[in-house]
Amino acid sequence: MNDIAELKRFVVLHARAQQLPPEQCRAVLDRIDNDEEGQAGSWAVEWSRSAAELRERGDLLAASRHWTMARFPFVDGPTRQKALDDAVGAFDGWRAEAGIDRVRLDTPGGELRCWATERPAGPARPLLLVMGGIVSTKEQWAPALPLVHRLGMTGVVAELPGVGQNTRQYDRDSWRMIPDLLDALGPVASGVDIYALALSFSGHLALRAAGHDERLKGIVLAGAPVHDFFADPQWQRGIPRVTRDTLAHLTGTEPAEVAGRIAGWGLTDDELRAVRIPVSCVVSTRDEVIPRSDVDRLIRTLPHLRLLEHDDVHGSPDHVAESQMWSVRSVLRMSGARPLQRVGLTAALGMTRLRRKLAAART
Repeated sequence: MNDIAELKRFVVLHARAQQLPPEQCRAVLDRIDNDEEGQAGSWAVEWSRSAAELRERGDLLAASRHWTMARFPFVDGPTRQKALDDAVGAFDGWRAEAGIDRVRLDTPGGELRCWATERPAGPARPLLLVMGGIVSTKEQWAPALPLVHRLGMTGVVAELPGVGQNTRQYDRDSWRMIPDLLDALGPVASGVDIYALALSFSGHLALRAAGHDERLKGIVLAGAPVHDFFADPQWQRGIPRVTRDTLAHLTGTEPAEVAGRIAGWGLTDDELRAVRIPVSCVVSTRDEVIPRSDVDRLIRTLPHLRLLEHDDVHGSPDHVAESQMWSVRSVLRMSGARPLQRVGLTAALGMTRLRRKLAAART
């Protein structure tokens, strides 16, 4: 059973990232007062009830998003399992009209289920691999695939091992999923430049993979653990309960044993220096999950690093739009593509920052 106050606090980032209307979120959150399996007023039941109402009204994408919130932060019982299944089903019902394909890939570690842009006729396009963290499923990020297509890239959205429908084991060698996935994609990932938008804990996997797989040409990170998150037991004692519990679930251990299980997972300086490609990273200066020392390690070791720093907590929930635009612009800069779109994003980014400053001045 999760701490309801903590869930309500941490779900804000995921709600904003999915563009859920604030008043809609408040209406659901106000009904939630427990996290007991299957009980009225519980997290999974109330979000699922809202999702079912949206499906009845024919809004499959919104329904999928609400079911995605219902299974947050991970599946721990029948109600959250049904929410995950319903989220995937509702998204599957919506995705065809958006030009999104369902992809199943056979890899050495097991089958991977992904969402991808439709394969266009003509020359092969650069590939953008999108992955979320330990609490976000592929259905949360896949609605961005039509934008990826419009930007002239092929997009594939996958999940971290152990998350959603990804049945692979989450461990120190989980980074191998990335080259396995690229191999399984075949011609789509052959002879093209490949970039990764790796959010939160998937950024850790992408950095390690980049030191081994030369197909990766650039990485955009956001709130990624690097070394001290895994190695510092004092820091581990202070991380949010939802983070510790989710890691325990993914690694098949008890929350009190998580620190020992992941202690050797950190990237060494030598591994980071082997990452010679451009890396852009969104940083939250008040991050309660990722220690500042991990950011400093990136600054010290990565030769081609760009940072966007926000005065915010983990995931920068008060800066979602700015982070999204900066991340897209970073991918385009790395690829050298779409100069007009980069100019437009730069202008939009400036306007977003100006509006935020003006709003802050009025308060």
